Amino acid sequence: MPLSPLPPLLYADSVSNPDQLYFSRVSVPDPFIAFTAGAKRIALLSALELGRVRKARTLDDVLSLEDWRDRAATRFPGRPGPAEIIATVARAYRVKAFRVADDFPAGLFEQLRALGVKLTLADGPLFPERELKTAREAAAIAEGNRLSAVGFAAAEKILRATRIKGRTLLHEGRPLTSERLRFAIDSAILAEGGLAQGTIVAGGDQACDPHERGSGELRPHELIILDIFPRVSATGYYGDMTRTFLRGRASTEQRRLVDTVRAAQLAALGAIRAGVDGRDIHGRVTATFTAAGYKTEHTKNGSVGFFHGTGHGLGLAIHEMPRLSGAISMPLKKGAVVTVEPGLYYPGLGGCRIEDVVQVTARTPKMLSSYPYEWELR
Repeated sequence: MPLSPLPPLLYADSVSNPDQLYFSRVSVPDPFIAFTAGAKRIALLSALELGRVRKARTLDDVLSLEDWRDRAATRFPGRPGPAEIIATVARAYRVKAFRVADDFPAGLFEQLRALGVKLTLADGPLFPERELKTAREAAAIAEGNRLSAVGFAAAEKILRATRIKGRTLLHEGRPLTSERLRFAIDSAILAEGGLAQGTIVAGGDQACDPHERGSGELRPHELIILDIFPRVSATGYYGDMTRTFLRGRASTEQRRLVDTVRAAQLAALGAIRAGVDGRDIHGRVTATFTAAGYKTEHTKNGSVGFFHGTGHGLGLAIHEMPRLSGAISMPLKKGAVVTVEPGLYYPGLGGCRIEDVVQVTARTPKMLSSYPYEWELR
């Protein structure tokens, strides 16, 4: 009979640390102690947060940090820090050992070991169950993608309103830039209850670097990649969608590029179901590109073609398990939520990426994102 895993111990804020938010289900901007003892989920909060977190009723016990600091001072004279407080509360709750994530603070790890608290690094994620999303979590991710769609709508409205003058897109009498379009996207999402950070608005050859945010003037007749991944303020869950637009008239080569990327995405979506290996999904994408004659090459000046994974898990972190990639074998589990985002990138021609989000089921995946695929805005 396998041994039960050691109880988890966390010392992090729940704004930037997805494990802490998953555990506590409440937003706290400063690091705090949280752990399990038996079946109870327990956290220690300062007077600043104590009342609010207790009212949230997302934890079994919410303890006063000040009270436990005073108790720790009887064992460790002076002003006890987090290590001494954890050692004291662990002893009181008869917890002899904890498991911690690989991002647990190294200094605190060593201090706790010196105090005799046994710690073991988790074998993989601290909460493997985060990979499988409940109906409520899937709805929260769908809300994130609704916010992404709000951003696309704001951007498309502006792009359609531009006037083409030579190699310039004029909007309200001024050249349209990546920065202006990004501001419009992020502002629209903020007004709807989300926070978009790192939004990509990259046109022309800038779009051939998949994580280039984009800067400067956007040009007519060039492909523009918009990658929008907002966080829902109320829940902390992310959306993540990408669309490619072009204001003006596309060339035959550009249309073929976009059509091929969409065909690759449909091939991947058609294969996603529980039990299928993410590596095989990625293989469908690469096979589609190869059959269409699009080569991937890696040179000293960079890579061209398709040189990133097909998708990744999405939830309280923008990138989490599982992966759809040629680099790793990872069978998909029912309930997992993944992005599907093939792309092709060729300087001189431009870049195209199309991304949606689905939840894995036993059969056809459940779409958690929606925005039209019309991209050529004349």
